[in-house]
Amino acid sequence: MIENESTEVLNNKSRSSGLSSGWLALIIAIAVIIADQALKIWVKTSFYLGEDLEITKWFHLKFIENNGMAFGLELWNKLILTFGRIIAVGLFIWFIIKIKDLKDIRRGFIVSVALITAGAAGNIFDCVFYGKIFSNPWPPEIATMFPADGGYAGWFEGRVVDMLYFPLFDFYWPEWIPGIGGTYYEFFAYIFNLADSAICVGVALMLLFYSKDASIAFKAIGGSAEKEKK
Repeated sequence: MIENESTEVLNNKSRSSGLSSGWLALIIAIAVIIADQALKIWVKTSFYLGEDLEITKWFHLKFIENNGMAFGLELWNKLILTFGRIIAVGLFIWFIIKIKDLKDIRRGFIVSVALITAGAAGNIFDCVFYGKIFSNPWPPEIATMFPADGGYAGWFEGRVVDMLYFPLFDFYWPEWIPGIGGTYYEFFAYIFNLADSAICVGVALMLLFYSKDASIAFKAIGGSAEKEKK
């Protein structure tokens, strides 16, 4: 009994003395966006397109650009994708505001949502602004910021900068395997950025540790929506 009471007092004290969940989410989001944009701008203005800098055998900085989603996937029209990201970030921010004060929600869940929100927002900056503020020279020339010709694309049509490359291992499939025999295979061939990483870490944390919190959050929002209707 005494142990339970002391645990409850400790939890209440940590809630009151520490950062609020809303401020924690804001700080995490800002930190991720700043780090993501700083790395992208440095790569964009220091590497030519396609340049590959080997840090270790299994970790490279390789500058590429893409028009699509995380890890270079391209599924939809560019403008639809950009505006879809903006809407998604707006919904995530609304979601955090709604759940940040719920007592049954653990802070780890708020951190997960903040990482996903920051990752989506980080790639929005590329799409919205990079086409206007960067040149697009042929390799081996390096891009410059605020070129005289006004950039390589219009607003909302910039390309996302990727650079994190982990070629962990590669091999050729044995000749006797039907269909793929003799072909080259590389694991992990995707090239991505810090924003993509934040999204993946946030989703992984949510699925592995905070699925119960997600259920509580959605039920609370659904319940508040029902009350507003009444």
